[in-house]
Amino acid sequence: MSSRAYVLSPHEGETVIRSGAAANPSDGTPIPAGGSVCIKADPRTGSDGLSLGTQHLPTGIGIRVHRHNLSDEILFVLEGRGFVILDDARTAIGKGSAIFIPKGTWHGIENPDGSLELLWVVTPPGLEGLFREMGSAPGAPPKHLTLEQLNAIGRKHQQEFR
Repeated sequence: MSSRAYVLSPHEGETVIRSGAAANPSDGTPIPAGGSVCIKADPRTGSDGLSLGTQHLPTGIGIRVHRHNLSDEILFVLEGRGFVILDDARTAIGKGSAIFIPKGTWHGIENPDGSLELLWVVTPPGLEGLFREMGSAPGAPPKHLTLEQLNAIGRKHQQEFR
């Protein structure tokens, strides 16, 4: 099958909601999980070489530290500010920041002060499959996943979580 070019409006794409809470591995208390992902390009839409989308993180909701074993990722901050964790380094980020994350690098996002809007690109694709399995369609019941469950899903998509 050959790929076709296309244009999506800002609100078009496949939306996946990540809501509910993950269990803290040390004591089982809930860790807030949330936000939404909009998948804009991936193999389902004809892009065999990369996946691309946006991610909205409400205030106080970050991205758990994880790594992609086979994919490089670029995050671009469209709006907001927060912190990125790259291996053991924590760095402030804000609107216009670009973050390159080579495969195998532990990384995460902290978002303490306001909402954060990110653009993400992953090559080769695969992150979108993880989002689909971890999240829910808009209006569907939220998934509450333990770290063990996240890592079971992650293994299918060549990723792991701390």
